[in-house]
Formats: sequence, C-alpha cells, structure tokens
Amino acid sequence: MWTFSHSEVTAAAPERVWQFYADPAQWKRWDPAVRSVSVDGPVRVGTRGRLRPASGPTISFTFTEVTPGRSFTDTARLPLARLQFFHTLEAVEGGTRVTHGLRVTGPLTFLFSRLVGAPSSAGVPQAIRNLVRLAEEPGLAEP
Repeated sequence: MWTFSHSEVTAAAPERVWQFYADPAQWKRWDPAVRSVSVDGPVRVGTRGRLRPASGPTISFTFTEVTPGRSFTDTARLPLARLQFFHTLEAVEGGTRVTHGLRVTGPLTFLFSRLVGAPSSAGVPQAIRNLVRLAEEPGLAEP
C-alpha cells in the first residue's frame, strides 16, 4: 500500500466546507488538477462518476465511503490496483481540519504509486488551500 495525505486548518465550519464537496461538478473551482467531473447521482455510497483531470485520461470512479458533513472516499479501479482519494473534515477548536489524501493498493501498487499516486499528490496541498480560501470567503454563494 502507498499513502499520501495533507491537512490544513480553516476557520470555516465543517458544514461550510462540505458544501464544496457535495457538488462534484464544482470541484474544478478549488482543485487545479480537475478539468471536469460528472456523476450519476448525489454524493453517496455507490454513485459512479467520471473525472477528467487537467492532464491524462478520464478516470471512472465510485463513491465507496460517504459520511455527509464529515468524509468521503472515491475509488478508481486500475489494472491490478485501486486508487482511492479520501477527504475528511474534523471539527477542531476554531474551525475545521481539512485532510485530503490518496491511497494505492493492489499487486501493482509499486507501478501506480509512481505513475499516478505521486504526480496526483503533488497538487493536493494547493487544492486544499484553494478550498479553504473559498470556504472562508464571506458572502460567497454556495457552489
């Protein structure tokens, strides 16, 4: 298994940050690695989607864990591996700890951690900073 995660703390409440997760079509507003996302329904376990990254082929994924207001994980199947993107919100004094991460598992972890995991993880800190900035913006309309 290969794992990467990064966290930032925001003054915004978890519910406010969650608003930006709940509409996948808007993920591109805060994640520069995302060109577009489409999903077949609401953000809940079993919903399928497609993510077109800024570079590379479109990725099909499924929401495999969703706790509204707190966390979600989407999983993409790769040949002999799985790529999971996890997102968690933890209420802390004065705000929310926002954590995003990636996990690669399976027999070809060694390959996909280098081809997909490491390059994808490079943009995670900036994506969180963008998300935090949007969530803290006073008077900003919901996504």
